[in-house]
Amino acid sequence: MLNDNNYSEKEEIYSKVIKAGKRTYFFDIKSTRGNDLYLTITESKKISDDGYEKFEKHKIFLYKEDFEKFEEALQETILKINELKNNF
Repeated sequence: MLNDNNYSEKEEIYSKVIKAGKRTYFFDIKSTRGNDLYLTITESKKISDDGYEKFEKHKIFLYKEDFEKFEEALQETILKINELKNNF
């Protein structure tokens, strides 16, 4: 997968797909030309518009200097959701 002569092969390092109903989430690890790693999180949702099915996509780019803060905030938020759902 890592080949110095072919940038397109080098760009995507790892991919994890999660299917959840009408939505699909992609977690992709990629590398920059400078060999720095970053994460893209993509939500793809199937929608019907005028009888045609198409996909609406939203993408987040997360760079290595933000990994720790993002992980902490995500974990804290999930814990809070679990705490709050007992009140609903």
